Amino acid sequence: MEVQDNNRVFFPTHVEEVLRESFLEEDTQGRGYVESKNIVNVVRKVLGIFLTHTEKAKVLGKAEYLAVKGLLSVEDFITIMADTLAETTHWGNLKTEVAGYVGIDTLQEQIRKKVLKRGFEFNIMVVGRSGLGKSTLINTLFKANVSLRSCSKSEEKVEIPKTTHVKSVSHVIEEKGVRLRLTVTDTPGFGDQINNDNCWLPVLDYINEQYENYLSEEQSVTRKKHIPDTRIHCCLYFISPTGHSLSPLDIEFMRRLDRCVNIVPVIAKADTLTIEERVGFKQRIKQDLANNGIRTYPMKELEEDPEETVTNNKIRELLPFAVVGSNQQYPNNGRTVYGRKTQWGLVEVENRSHCEFSDLRDMLIRTHMQDLVEVTRSVHYENFRQDRLASRRGRTQFNGQVIDMDSMNESSL
Repeated sequence: MEVQDNNRVFFPTHVEEVLRESFLEEDTQGRGYVESKNIVNVVRKVLGIFLTHTEKAKVLGKAEYLAVKGLLSVEDFITIMADTLAETTHWGNLKTEVAGYVGIDTLQEQIRKKVLKRGFEFNIMVVGRSGLGKSTLINTLFKANVSLRSCSKSEEKVEIPKTTHVKSVSHVIEEKGVRLRLTVTDTPGFGDQINNDNCWLPVLDYINEQYENYLSEEQSVTRKKHIPDTRIHCCLYFISPTGHSLSPLDIEFMRRLDRCVNIVPVIAKADTLTIEERVGFKQRIKQDLANNGIRTYPMKELEEDPEETVTNNKIRELLPFAVVGSNQQYPNNGRTVYGRKTQWGLVEVENRSHCEFSDLRDMLIRTHMQDLVEVTRSVHYENFRQDRLASRRGRTQFNGQVIDMDSMNESSL
């Protein structure tokens, strides 16, 4: 695809021919026009890929803008495809074939070496009342003493703060040559008072502060080559195993923060519930989440292909994860397992028939860690960035409309 100085995009001949043929296939009546509402299906057929909700909205928006009485000409269609193809490398049958080996396939190995040399970053926050096993679960997830409490001096007396505090501790852990800078952020004092009004504010302020720091560094004249990422990529919210439903505090916290951070709800100390109690409790929690419009990770509107949708649907079925954590190991049938020993038996942490710890670990670390980072960057941080830059330009939101405060005068008020 070639871009000229006048910003008009020209396609190679074979690409334009395919686009025109695809348009004619949709124009079954030979009118020279197609309905704008059907344009998404045409784009999908040409590219041979599944369009995300965002991509569909963009295509439809462009179609509605160009359409005359709901109809698009072939030139309108080519214009829409030019904008769409400029934003993706998934060109389907429109790709230009090469006559021999070039070496493009080595890019993957080049990126792998560069990324491994720098290492990875992941920031996780744990939120919940005291005594729900937050520190133990984090240590169990990473099989190391990485929680804030584990890094404190053992002789220090643990006192419940009178207000919500936000504290972080960073580690570098390595496995098979892959280094990860892991930052664990704890929130001691959350929900532990008689009056818990606004106890989520310090958490919200901390999350936004990390976004603000990153934005400031991005806009710095002499910014660093690699900006340290302290943005929270995942918030594990611990729900007390009451067996009833979400508390007002649970609902209020997740409702206030689901637009600025990836929230993954977990039922703490799930071994205190019977199987029947756990099933009923999870169903009531899901209903509470739906009734209050709370979005948890993973979010449907961000999925990019059917395979990802299938994987994420399985995760959504498990939410909230009913988990058990333990730093203790016990011998069991000739092997050593992490578990909690009781008078009536051993609760194995990594046994899927006992709890859903393994499902949570697989999602957080083995399948979705990079996606959590990416969603934080492209969705939550981007929303913060847009709002912040708009407010700096003297613009603000009023009843859903963007108003330029700089251009307003007394007669406008």
